[in-house]
Amino acid sequence: MTIPDATQIAIAVRNREVTAKSVTAATLARIAEQNQTYNCFTTVLSESALEDADRIDQKIATGEDPGALAGVPFAVKDLFDVAGIPTLAGSKINAEKPPATQDATLIKRLKQAGAILVGALNMDEFAYGFTTENAHYGATRNPHDLDRVAGGSSGGSAAAIAAGLVPFSLGSDTNGSIRVPSSLCGIFGLKPTYGRLSRSGAYPFVSSLDHVGPFARSTRDIALLFDLMQGYDPSDPVCTQRSPEFCLPELSKGSEGLRIAIADEYFAQGADPEVFAAVEQIAQALGVSQRVTLPAAGRARAAAFVITATEGANLHFEELRTRPQDFDFAVRDRLLAGALVPGHWYLQAQRFRQWFRNRVREVFQEVDVILAPSTPCVAPRIGQQMMTLDGREMLVRPNLGVFTQPLSFIGLPIISVPVKRSGQLPIGVQVIAAPYQEALVLRVAAELEAQGIVAAPVNDR
Repeated sequence: MTIPDATQIAIAVRNREVTAKSVTAATLARIAEQNQTYNCFTTVLSESALEDADRIDQKIATGEDPGALAGVPFAVKDLFDVAGIPTLAGSKINAEKPPATQDATLIKRLKQAGAILVGALNMDEFAYGFTTENAHYGATRNPHDLDRVAGGSSGGSAAAIAAGLVPFSLGSDTNGSIRVPSSLCGIFGLKPTYGRLSRSGAYPFVSSLDHVGPFARSTRDIALLFDLMQGYDPSDPVCTQRSPEFCLPELSKGSEGLRIAIADEYFAQGADPEVFAAVEQIAQALGVSQRVTLPAAGRARAAAFVITATEGANLHFEELRTRPQDFDFAVRDRLLAGALVPGHWYLQAQRFRQWFRNRVREVFQEVDVILAPSTPCVAPRIGQQMMTLDGREMLVRPNLGVFTQPLSFIGLPIISVPVKRSGQLPIGVQVIAAPYQEALVLRVAAELEAQGIVAAPVNDR
């Protein structure tokens, strides 16, 4: 069964080859049939989705512009506010709170473009995890192997794409929560520059590290979604006032004229050999041999841990004090540990962050794009606690983000691309650029996709 991507659906709806309502009804039917297998959705919005689809069809019938995403179904990580339902953020505690009174900014923008919201997606509790093995709502299963994790914390967002339940979704990325599940589920996931897309209406985790971004099965869809969601939002205090810089028209340029290098040292150790083979496969396709070092990347990861734990604990301090039994115990214990971090550690981590940002800025004076692994391995098994990488045994949950955390730390734009590996579990590679250079990473991704080096096929069941 061939499942069209977002761009194809929108063209078909606009050309009256199909109706928005028929597309939406088929999507809802597939979710009803398949979600029990994957456990991607925490809420399905059947009634409102069909009503929205009717409105799109009415616009087309009367000659109005239905928008660039006319009739395209989508879903969002369950930390985005959706009017009429509680914003769970993967927690039991938030289920008791009143429903959101309005949609998050990015949902509003996508709906204005004609997209149809069909539901909210499973995640790690309060976005603090890399596997989406949620203690309250169950584990999301990887569509490529149901015994394996989907990654996290945006696991439902990635698995829903890989399973063909929706053509695109939204997630968040604090330490790697878009790129890790993208890698493990074999799809495209974009973490834009920090502050590039509005976080208004997205439940926070670590304010100084939180990003939001899209998942999809093609670079073209990612670029279209990014372009439509851009724009200053005064309700998000860190949202950039920079004018939108549209990426979709740039895709045809490919990697021509770009200085591309492979991240060395820290990013060339501590992973399975097939991970580095995937990076080399991408590099060879692009004709890349130069290597660069991001200095003190290991320290950057350590500092990211300190900031994450401290800000996360502060956000949830009252509930940790009054109702600790209602947290996922693993999340609770990490947050409690964060509450004990000395203040001078946090301040030193922030000072180091500025130092690291400046050193990486110097690297980007010599190159335009950097390649690095997305994850240190393919998807671990559900319930797996330990893994062995490079001869060392380590915990699964904190170490799936070993290659993503140092880069989130300084807010760089990154797309994780799914390397084509016939008959094998997915592995992603990060394509990284300097701040506000989303067009460069998307150009490289588009060229790799055109060459057939990266691809995100639906694992249809």
